[in-house]
Amino acid sequence: MPTAKTAPIKSAPTRRQTPLIETLVVQPTAFCNINCRYCYLPQRDAKATMEQNTIETLFSKVFASGWTGDELTIIWHAGEPLVLPCSYYESAFRAIEALRPPTLAVRHAFQTNGMLITPAWCALFKEWEVGVGLSIDGPQALHDANRVTRSGRGTFEQAIAGLRLLRRENVPFHVISVLSAESMTSPEAMLAFYLSEGVEDICFNVEESEGDHVSKLFAGADSADRFRDFLKRFWKLARESGRIRFIREIDDMLPRIFRPEDRDRVDACDTGNEQVQPFSMLNVACDGSVSSFSPELLGLKNARYNDFIVGNILTDSLEAMLAGAAMTAMAQDIAAGVEICRAGCEYFSVCGGGAPVNKLSENGRFDSGATSFCRLTEMVPTDLVLEAFGQLENAIGYDMRRADLARVAGVN
Repeated sequence: MPTAKTAPIKSAPTRRQTPLIETLVVQPTAFCNINCRYCYLPQRDAKATMEQNTIETLFSKVFASGWTGDELTIIWHAGEPLVLPCSYYESAFRAIEALRPPTLAVRHAFQTNGMLITPAWCALFKEWEVGVGLSIDGPQALHDANRVTRSGRGTFEQAIAGLRLLRRENVPFHVISVLSAESMTSPEAMLAFYLSEGVEDICFNVEESEGDHVSKLFAGADSADRFRDFLKRFWKLARESGRIRFIREIDDMLPRIFRPEDRDRVDACDTGNEQVQPFSMLNVACDGSVSSFSPELLGLKNARYNDFIVGNILTDSLEAMLAGAAMTAMAQDIAAGVEICRAGCEYFSVCGGGAPVNKLSENGRFDSGATSFCRLTEMVPTDLVLEAFGQLENAIGYDMRRADLARVAGVN
């Protein structure tokens, strides 16, 4: 559906000559205190913890590499980070701050199920300005259908208590909701829940096939249509409510579609997709093992790519990892997949080559093209946004230029 507003990106070499580390995903522990039915993490029972020495070694090497830009996002994830005490992160944050170059801004973020949030956690979040993502799947019946304890009990009551505590303590947060077949038929109930709990920033993940989890919903022939119907209705209702500030699937898409000055300067070495560039996303397991590209690859098994591990931060230099056989094999195949997308997909200018982990999970290889994940997360939102602005053009009687569209959309 993209029009000339989303013209193809010019061809160019796919791999940057020098890495730019933009996001660092750190696994303080693989352990999770619950057992979601759609979880992709294979080692969520393991209770090992990343040692403080590993944290200091990691950031010493990253900061000394010269491969960071002006800002680095550190996501504490790939397990439930709050199973470790606040003091663990106090020590980690202070060590990172002591090592941080003065010209580099560091932003910490947690993705949590919310069940263990206390006033002490809220104080930590505020002191260090931590971004908080809260996993909650909507009203209790929808949430408890999949987000359960190891004994099969629902976790809604504990999760909603955490959400309410964040609000009471004035801690900014966003919600990530995994959409099931049931919730995709209930946009009204989903919005009513968010409004009743004061949620303003929302992200949707459609239950997908990834890692240990195979989703029947994700592979369904009508999944894109169902998600489109849900998102279109939800977006309309949210706009009418005037109380939803951010819907990731819509608001993240707007600048990618409507900022031509950024898109025109982009070549294949900077597609705006950090999952396809070596070390743009640097993923570090609690034992110091290092991976890159999609963070979901961490902990998965694959003989061709050495289980996606390119080295260990305790024993290997970043330069050696970048030049190693595992990284070279992954980078070449992922780059080939990007070129397949570039050559054959009219959505490439808003996507930049797809998510490697989903290509591997769905297509069986990195060097491949479109996936169900692409269709749901890139194509459906793009079509909805362009459809909405097409209706606006028709209503006002002229063809709005992209700059006008960007201003109307609130895109800087």
